[in-house]
Amino acid sequence: MLHDQLESRGVSVWFSEKDVALGAPLLREIDKGLAKSRVGIVLVTPAFLSRIQGEGIADKELSALLARDLLVPIVHDTTYEALRDVSPLLGSRSGLSTAENSMSEVAEKLAELVTL
Repeated sequence: MLHDQLESRGVSVWFSEKDVALGAPLLREIDKGLAKSRVGIVLVTPAFLSRIQGEGIADKELSALLARDLLVPIVHDTTYEALRDVSPLLGSRSGLSTAENSMSEVAEKLAELVTL
């Protein structure tokens, strides 16, 4: 998992599935996590592409992330073309693809980015 690989490289990672306590207000916790982050990473999967087409939490998170200066999409089991079809703004960002880099290589490149 990318989260674990980043943490093993000394990167502090906020991840809603691990860092939001049961019963906590999800949107507020996501908002706090985004406010404290220096870099946003979006793991773009086929499931993510289908979720952001709606107007749920994933769509709200993406809107907040797109307003940031440093946002890196990681395309996994899909393509940048599919991403651009759903989110031209996110698809226009420079990112990485697991079709071209192993997850370990992706984690290494991200770790280098956040330590700059």
